[in-house]
Amino acid sequence: MKILLLSNCFYPSIGGSETNAEILAREFTKLGHQVIVVTETFGNSIDVEGLPFPFKVFRNPNWFQLIKLINWCDVYFHNGISLRKAWPLLLIRKPWVIRHQVWLRSTDGQQTRFGGSSDGIKVRLKHWLNRYAVSISNSQAIADHLKSSSTVIPNPYRDHLFKITDNFDRNKEIIFLGRLVSEKGVNLLLESLAELSKHGLNPNVTIIGNGPERQNLELQTQSLNIAKHISFIGSKTGKELVNILNQHHIMVIPSLYDEPFGVVALEGIACGCVVVGSEGGGLKDAIGSCGITFPNGNVQALTQVLLNLLQNPAQLSIYRANASEHLLRHQKLAISKAYLEVIERAVNFGQ
Repeated sequence: MKILLLSNCFYPSIGGSETNAEILAREFTKLGHQVIVVTETFGNSIDVEGLPFPFKVFRNPNWFQLIKLINWCDVYFHNGISLRKAWPLLLIRKPWVIRHQVWLRSTDGQQTRFGGSSDGIKVRLKHWLNRYAVSISNSQAIADHLKSSSTVIPNPYRDHLFKITDNFDRNKEIIFLGRLVSEKGVNLLLESLAELSKHGLNPNVTIIGNGPERQNLELQTQSLNIAKHISFIGSKTGKELVNILNQHHIMVIPSLYDEPFGVVALEGIACGCVVVGSEGGGLKDAIGSCGITFPNGNVQALTQVLLNLLQNPAQLSIYRANASEHLLRHQKLAISKAYLEVIERAVNFGQ
C-alpha cells in the first residue's frame, strides 16, 4: 500500500505522538509498504540516532503539494485528527484512518465542551467528521471518549533501543521523564519528596526534560529544602537516555490530568524501572502490572506509595518480574501489524 502518514508534530520534536508516528512509519516500510510522512515540524531527514529515515518526510507542504500527495496514496492516515489537513478529502475521496492518541478537547484544558466558542465548534466538528473515518484509539479510555466506534490498539515503544543494560549500576532511586509543564505534575512529586524527608528518606532524584516550568520547579526544590537531592539534567534521547534510565529503580509519572496512554511508562519498564503513576485515563494501561497507580493530584497517596517502595525495596523485584509479559503486548512489529489489519480493511472496503 501507499500510506500517507500525517503527523503535525514529528522528530526533531520530542514526545509520545512523534515517537509513535516514527515507529509506525518505520515498521510499515519494513513490511513492504510505501510511506510518506507529512509534518509541520521543521527539520531534516536524520532521526534521533543520527541515521536517515527509511521513508520520505515532507515538511510543511503547501495546499497543492498536499493534494498531490493525497492523490498518490491508497490511504490517508492521521496521527491525530487535523481539520486543516483533512479538507483535500472533499476533492479526492480516499480511505481515511485516524489514530486517536489524545482527548478531543478545548484549548482551555478541559475535555470536550460544546459551547459557543470557536474552539468548542472545532471539537464538535472533529467528533462529527470522525464518523466518516476509521478510528484507532491507543487506550480504552480514549475509545470511550469518542462518539463513534474505534478499534483499541495500544502504543508501541522502541523495543530495539529501550532495554536493560549491564553497563551501569542501578544506584539511584527515582526518575521523572517528560515535558516540564504544569499538567505533568512534577510539582506534586517535589511536594511528595519533601514529605519523605520528614520520614528521614532523601532519595536521589533525576528530572529529565525541559519546559516553561523548569525555573519554577528548581525554585520549588529550594523552598522545600530538597534541592541537593534533585538533579535537573534537561532533555535526553537515544542511548544516553537508555543509560540514565538503567541507573534508576523507580520512574514516577505524576500527571495531574488524565494521560491518554503514556509511552514513557513502557520505556521505563523496558529499562528495569518500576513505574508509579497517576491512575486516570490510559496511563494505568501502560503501567499494567509493572507498577502502582495513585489518584491524580493526591500527594499523600503518592508519598505513601514511594515510602513503601523505598522502605521495602524487595517489592521492586515483584513488579519487574511482570515486565516481559507486559512488554510483549507493545512490541513495535506486533502493534504495526495490528494497525495494518485495520488500514487494509479500510482500503479494501472503502471505509
